[in-house]
Amino acid sequence: MATIANQPRCDVCGNKLVKNGKNSAGRTRWRCKNCGASSTVSRPDITAKTQFTRFYRWATGKHSVSELETPRRTFHRTTAWCWQVQPSLPQTGEQHRYLMLDGTYFNGYCALTAFNGNHIIDWQFCDREKTASWTRMLQRMAPPQIAVIDGNGALESVITGLWPETKIQRCFFHIRQTMVKHLTLNPRTAPGQQLLTLTRALMKVSTKEQANQWTEQFYQWQSMHTVTLKERTYAKDKTESRPSHARPNQTWWYTHINLRRGARLFHSLLKKEQLFQWLDQAMEGEALPRTTSPLEGGINAGIKNQLRLHRGLKPQHSITLVRWHLYQYVQNPQDPWSFVERKHWAEKPSPQPIKEEPMGPALYDKHFSWDDGNGVQKGWGGRR
Repeated sequence: MATIANQPRCDVCGNKLVKNGKNSAGRTRWRCKNCGASSTVSRPDITAKTQFTRFYRWATGKHSVSELETPRRTFHRTTAWCWQVQPSLPQTGEQHRYLMLDGTYFNGYCALTAFNGNHIIDWQFCDREKTASWTRMLQRMAPPQIAVIDGNGALESVITGLWPETKIQRCFFHIRQTMVKHLTLNPRTAPGQQLLTLTRALMKVSTKEQANQWTEQFYQWQSMHTVTLKERTYAKDKTESRPSHARPNQTWWYTHINLRRGARLFHSLLKKEQLFQWLDQAMEGEALPRTTSPLEGGINAGIKNQLRLHRGLKPQHSITLVRWHLYQYVQNPQDPWSFVERKHWAEKPSPQPIKEEPMGPALYDKHFSWDDGNGVQKGWGGRR
């Protein structure tokens, strides 16, 4: 037909067509009242929308291809073009009260996400969490009042450089995980047991008064065990067994290195004021987050679950799947079909036949060649 619409026109005379029943395949038959030409109209746009809707439900749902009504090979063939469609986020410039920033790894890639407690604000795909990746994402957003992070060094340096007025709150869950890594759940020394008790008490702090009491208790513990934290072990000779953190030519090292690392963690967080910002910046009746668990345990965990349900994807296809998963948590998301353009689903032009090139000189052809000795022979030619 000349146009794709609900009122198509005749290709012969150009007049409007009217419905004239259906053919044996169940498709609507159209007839021209002027010239009597009859034909059916194909709607590739409606077909493409149906294919994309089926693809979107599969990509964001829990069903595998084998559980769909469409055969596997048919589904992959008809929705192959859908992988080109990518959702995008408009930059509003809105300043948020707080943002949770974190990255999660999948299929050799990393997805950096910004979450305001209710909706995804922005995302960035990269190979790993590094300064360039965080800088590229944070430059697109307005600085929030508070940034809740997990302690990534590159992220903290980028926030300090780009958002100098933003307060940083370290995630309590990651603090506890780091302290358990240093001290284990069953410390052998008394100072280690006391520091683990302080770590568990930190998780129960809920008011400013309790925060001040906890700070005093930590500084008391630090002053009480100053000598223990500074104890050294000297190497007697080069053949002596050394801990993994000691260099080959190092003559001494701290005896309680893990205890010292745990103490330095708390001391650094208190010095940089990154431990109780969720209490200091809170208004009356306001509850600010102190962990990134709503982002990691909700949205990022959903990324891993979706990829687990759709195993075997190519790296680029997995990125597209993660994009659609994150887009579901955007505030006021648009209809996914609005991101589809005609160039995505339009049929590709049929390939032109390739002219065969000669493989080389014709050795045996319809004509004689002087090169192969098959020219007109003269003389006796060996006859007697």
